Amino acid sequence: MKAFSVSGESLAGIIVSRKFRLIAVTVALAALTSSHTALAARRHHAAASKTPAEEESAASESKAGLQGPYTEACVLEPVTGTVIFEANDHTPWPTASLAKMMLMLIVAEKIHDGSLKLTDNVTTSRKAAEMGGSQVYLKEGETFSLDDMMKAVVVHSANDAVVAVAEYIAGSTDAFVVMMNQKAAALGMKDSHYYSVHGLPPARGQSADVASAYDQAILAREMLKYPDVTRWSSIDTAPFRAGTFELRNTNHLVRTYSGCDGLKTGFYDKAGFNVVATAKRGGLRLVAVVLGSQHKLTNFKEAAEMLSQGFLNYEMHSVAKKGMPVAQSVAVADAETASIKPVWGGDAGVFVKRGDANNAIKVDYNLPPSIEAPVKAGQQIGTANVTAGGKSVATIALLAPSDIAKKASLTKRLLNIF
Repeated sequence: MKAFSVSGESLAGIIVSRKFRLIAVTVALAALTSSHTALAARRHHAAASKTPAEEESAASESKAGLQGPYTEACVLEPVTGTVIFEANDHTPWPTASLAKMMLMLIVAEKIHDGSLKLTDNVTTSRKAAEMGGSQVYLKEGETFSLDDMMKAVVVHSANDAVVAVAEYIAGSTDAFVVMMNQKAAALGMKDSHYYSVHGLPPARGQSADVASAYDQAILAREMLKYPDVTRWSSIDTAPFRAGTFELRNTNHLVRTYSGCDGLKTGFYDKAGFNVVATAKRGGLRLVAVVLGSQHKLTNFKEAAEMLSQGFLNYEMHSVAKKGMPVAQSVAVADAETASIKPVWGGDAGVFVKRGDANNAIKVDYNLPPSIEAPVKAGQQIGTANVTAGGKSVATIALLAPSDIAKKASLTKRLLNIF
C-alpha cells in the first residue's frame, strides 16, 4: 500500500523534490482464477474478431479474477514529472490498446521534426485489412491521409489503421515494434516491453505487451509535448470515409470530465479495463493511469476521482511569465540608455500543495551591476533562481528587453549637429 506522495525529475530546469501526502489507497493485487486462465488461453484470432461492444460484453460476463477497483495506478504532474499518487505502479501489466500510445508518440515526433506530414497518403496493406478487433474496416489498397488514419487509431482504437501507419513508417510491423522498444528504453520505461503495434491479446506461444502504470505515465508526459496528440485524443466524434463511418472516442472522460483532453483506453479479458487520462484545469495539468479494473465504469470513475483529488490539493503556482520585467535594474555603460530591467526568458512555475506557495517560494536574481553597450534584444544578462522550501526548483535566464546601441562618439555627435 502506498499513499499520495511527491517525487519527480526535472524538465526545463524545474524540479520539485518535496514530499507531499494526499490520500492513502489500499489496492488488492489481481488473483488469476481458473476461469481467468481459461479465458486468457483463447486463441488470438478468436479474441481479435470481437467488436468493441462484444469485448465489453465478454468482460461483463467474466470478471477475469480481477479484484478491487484497479490493480495499479499512478498520478503524475507532467511539467516536473512529480508523482503525487502511486499504487503498485512499477508492476508490468498487459497494455491492451494502450500499446498504441507509443505509436502516437512516434508519429507526433516525426510530424514535429518534419519527417512526416499530416497530409501523407497511407495505403492499406492486406495485413492491415485483415486485422480484427476494433477497426474502421479498411480495404486492401484503400488510402487515407496520415491525419485521418491517426484519428482512427486514437479515437476509435482501430487496429487496421495502426498496422497501416506502422508499415508506412517502418516498412513492417516487426520493424516498428523495434522502434517502440527503442523509444521505451530511451524514456526509461524499465517495466515495459512491446511485442505488437496494437496490443491485441497474444496468440498461443506469444508474449503480451506490458507496461507499468508509472511507465504509462512517463510515456504520457512525453506525448503531451506534442499538440497533435491532444488534438487527436480530445475528439469526441468524427466522420471517417467521407462520413459513412463515425469515429467515437473510447475514452468516456473526454465527454464527462471537465478539462479532459486525452489520452487512451485499452481492454481485453486478462488486462481488464485500462485508461491513461489527462486533464487541465487552472493552469495545472495532471495525468492519471488506472490499470486492471474489472468494470469499464469503475476504471473511468477511479481515474476521475484521482484527477479531482490532485486538482483539489495541488496547484502550479505561477512565479513569472515569459517577457515579464524583473524588479531589479542593471546599469548600461557607454550607452544613451542608463539602465535596463531584464525580462524573464521563460515561464516559471512551482508545483506545490495548495496553501504552501506563499511560505515556500523565493526568487533570487543573479545579475551583474552593469553591462557594456551595445546590447542585443534577447541577450542573456543573468539568471533568476526560484527556490521552494529552501531547495532550487527553477533557474530561468534573464534577457535584455531590446537593442541598446553604444553611445556615439563626440566626433560623430558633432557631425550630426552640423
